[in-house]
Amino acid sequence: MTTLTTPATWRPEAFTAAVGDAVLAPSIHNSQPWRFRHTGDGLEVLLDERRRLAVCDPDGRMARMSCGAAAYNLRLGLAVAAGLPARFQLGSGSTVLRLWPAPPRPATPMERRLHWQIARRHTNRGPFADRPVDAVAPARLAEAARSEGGWLDFVLGDQALVVVAELIGCADARLRADRAYTAELHAWTTGANHSVEGIGPYAAGAAPHPAEILTRRDFGGLGHEATRDLSCRPAVAVLGGLGDGPDEAVRVGMALQCVLLTAADLGLATAMYSQAVEVPETRERLRQAVGRIHEPQIVLRFGYAPTTCYTNRRPIADVIEA
Repeated sequence: MTTLTTPATWRPEAFTAAVGDAVLAPSIHNSQPWRFRHTGDGLEVLLDERRRLAVCDPDGRMARMSCGAAAYNLRLGLAVAAGLPARFQLGSGSTVLRLWPAPPRPATPMERRLHWQIARRHTNRGPFADRPVDAVAPARLAEAARSEGGWLDFVLGDQALVVVAELIGCADARLRADRAYTAELHAWTTGANHSVEGIGPYAAGAAPHPAEILTRRDFGGLGHEATRDLSCRPAVAVLGGLGDGPDEAVRVGMALQCVLLTAADLGLATAMYSQAVEVPETRERLRQAVGRIHEPQIVLRFGYAPTTCYTNRRPIADVIEA
């Protein structure tokens, strides 16, 4: 007699809980350009084109990175909270990723540790302490990127740091000279801390100061007379992938989130600088500076800093496709 078994699948409540983890991923200007669909036998991560930044992200690369970061959180939530890990394949069009259940297994200790950090990780838009990053951290962070098919190259030496800092500053100035860019930035810089999207006053950080080593994006924070960032030799790295197309942007987003959660697990705060990759000329110069074949996707800074204000997220019901 043949015994039929029902294929494993994620129950609706497990899907909803995992989406709750997914939406805590970072996104450019906290635009949250993602939606999620339960298909019965699997899940889909969708790009919400209505929330793509037309000026800052005309080709949707950063929106797809954001969806990839959300997908990484989704995978952790399914493995840890639901006890049913996911296999996945890259999608096409607005469907950036499809997931289906893998054989049940207990979550690994590292999956549990990274899952624990999902709600605790946040972008630091404030100052860093003048304290060197632990010597083991760069290797751990580089391995985290490799585990998801990415690469993370740390900027070594004062001269190399100057080059990267100049590229970020040059790109930021180019972007701020574009009225359409500044209008879009202001549209996502909210005046209310309770807003469920964009960057509110508490999360904006202080206004950028010319003396800061790395130029931060100006989200309208209060000004200060002197830079409060005391770190003279920040730990800076460039993240990229093994290609430059839309699919690779999703993979890099998963690598990015793995790196960010690993950093949080190591007790590190992280800041992100995407200006240099938003301008084609500076992006190419950054690629040459790190000596990579494929273009870099984002610049990251790691260090020690107190917890600052978190950005808010839209209700889960708003990001689930019926």
